Amino acid sequence: MPDLILDFRVEIPYGPNLISNILPSFSVVHTNSTLQERPAPDNSQKDGSSLSLSLSKNSPPLPRFLAMAIISATLHHSPSRLFNHHRRHWEKPFSSSSLISPSCAGRIQSFASSRLVCSDGQSADKSPSLEKSCSGIRNDSGFSARFLQMGVEKTCSDRTLLVKSASADSGGTSAISQKAFGVLHLVVSLGIILAMDKFLKKAFVAAAIKFPSALFGMFCIFSVLMILDLTVPAAATGLMSFFEPALLFIQRWLPLFYVPSLVVLPLAVKDIPAASGLKICFILVGGWLASLSVAGYTAIAVRKLVKTEMTDAEPMAKPSPFSSLELWTWSGIFVISFIAAFLYPTALGTNAKTCLPFLLASTVIGFMVGSGLPSGVKKIFHPIICCALSADLAALAFGYLSKSGLNPVLGYYLTKASANPGAGDILMGFLGSVILSFAFSMFKQRKLVKRHAAEIFTSVIVSTIFSLYSTALAGRLVGLEPTLTVSILPRCITVALALSIVSLFEGANSSVTAAVVVATGLVGANFVQVMLDRLNFRDPIARGIATASSAHGLGTAALSAKEPEALPFCAIAYALTGIFGSLICSVPAVRQSLIAIVG
Repeated sequence: MPDLILDFRVEIPYGPNLISNILPSFSVVHTNSTLQERPAPDNSQKDGSSLSLSLSKNSPPLPRFLAMAIISATLHHSPSRLFNHHRRHWEKPFSSSSLISPSCAGRIQSFASSRLVCSDGQSADKSPSLEKSCSGIRNDSGFSARFLQMGVEKTCSDRTLLVKSASADSGGTSAISQKAFGVLHLVVSLGIILAMDKFLKKAFVAAAIKFPSALFGMFCIFSVLMILDLTVPAAATGLMSFFEPALLFIQRWLPLFYVPSLVVLPLAVKDIPAASGLKICFILVGGWLASLSVAGYTAIAVRKLVKTEMTDAEPMAKPSPFSSLELWTWSGIFVISFIAAFLYPTALGTNAKTCLPFLLASTVIGFMVGSGLPSGVKKIFHPIICCALSADLAALAFGYLSKSGLNPVLGYYLTKASANPGAGDILMGFLGSVILSFAFSMFKQRKLVKRHAAEIFTSVIVSTIFSLYSTALAGRLVGLEPTLTVSILPRCITVALALSIVSLFEGANSSVTAAVVVATGLVGANFVQVMLDRLNFRDPIARGIATASSAHGLGTAALSAKEPEALPFCAIAYALTGIFGSLICSVPAVRQSLIAIVG
């Protein structure tokens, strides 16, 4: 079966890796293609990228970018002929419907060369007689005539790259199958991560190991990826691609996993005196600003010493926005399950299980609505706050109508019992998978970590140690109860690992820990850009590290939305701060020193 080889170069201001980086994120519209990047021709400009495309009968689907650019050429019936042509020309900028839109300011210079490689390895140059005889495509050649037709345009000396779309009928069927496959791919990849997290938790509990099981799993995944990258790079790339849907799912819903602690905050603080609450707020705000300053100034100082120039980081895929269909679907679930729970309180066995659907739906709806608010409103009314209020209002309404009150319904929301889970338990069950996903994000940015290792690791280590010990000291100076001070020690570490850290200390209140961590992230999300500007942190590395080291995931999301160049450093510092904090708190001597300071 003959293969068609297509070579072309794309010249854009974003560098040579753009095509290979963004192609996997787009859908496919046709069958039979393989794509690989290779160096541009010697006589081409260095800013471009050269891609090699091989089409055959049994190849995987063709990316939309190339399917839209359908090449006109001619296939000959004889397997002993070779068809060649080389032309160079400038195309106009792509239209908005193309993969590379005008916003990319890209112009395509095609270095087109198509070659029919025959099964017997023979070839022949293009000739007039060949042009005349090669007017169509055989139906049994494995290529669709609608997809790839080759012919010669005698009126034009330069061959153009024709842009077309796949036919509507085949496209509709293909889209449905792709969506079904995409859902299955997501379920399998996410299921493996969740199963791994659950298995490690059980194994660590059975072995009485206090070290965070998810952190151990993260190190294992990262080690496997690094070993594969050194030995079989294609396997490492394939593994990253396989888990990509699960990672995007976690990234898309990440703030939602933090919400349960805020939803049940009325239960967590009901026994805390008002004076202690004010002291916690003082430590939270002052500590966030101090950690931001320490991390930022440390990064700047180290950068002045090493003088490492910044390079482009690997692009990080962004999850898709929420659709109106999703909102209406969850709204329907909420209404139906709310009525069912009101009429039949124990329909699913227990009150918590029966209330789970409408409490979960109210949480998700609040997050979707909050995410769609204007940016100016989000500064005051963060999606996390909208999400927590939505769940609390649903609990309040159900408690009022059922005459059970708010507190019992909030108890159904977060039961902390695996045999009788609530909506909050389901959401917090994803926290372990968040830690496991750190392995993939660090592997993807491994080159960046290696290049800027001095700035990143020094800043993270200094900032983490400062945050832990300064919180302990501040709690003692303001006279905060020791149990509460211990509970807020990991205020700058992501919830998933903060809960693991406080579990190493006796008497800590995990609900207070989660609430303080989320509140710290909210403060950072709302004020981080203003403070970074006031502190004159202009370097993206310093801004990213300072934000993630002081306000973890929520601060990272807020900064990266407006400063995408800081996102890679935010993501790395966000993960490493939690990892290093967990590691040093696992050392008994460190825990004892913190307890001694707390008093």
